Amino acid sequence: MKHEVPGSCPICNSETKITEIYCRNCETVIRGQFELCKFCRLNDEQKYFIEVFIKNRGNIKEIEKELGISYPTVRNKLDEVIYTLGYKLGKPVVDQKEVLEKLSKGEISKDEALKLLNE
Repeated sequence: MKHEVPGSCPICNSETKITEIYCRNCETVIRGQFELCKFCRLNDEQKYFIEVFIKNRGNIKEIEKELGISYPTVRNKLDEVIYTLGYKLGKPVVDQKEVLEKLSKGEISKDEALKLLNE
């Protein structure tokens, strides 16, 4: 089973740091504080959205179709990714009704819904 480096702490949601790199071949160990790539900050849902976005070459209509979501939802998901990657376009305004709709459709977990609503 493949394990990815978590971009945020599962307990407090703070950014994580890598402190050790190990080579399976020669058993070299490198210790220090290493930054994660920007994309490691994305959660699984955001990574999947970006994968669909790239596969469809940014064609919003195709993304809507594949994910079964509306244009505003595609835009909100893209804004969330842009913000998570550290670009300053302003934090997306959370539409409470949309968050509750996503939750009822099973598009997001209750923890993600609570996080969005508390922001």
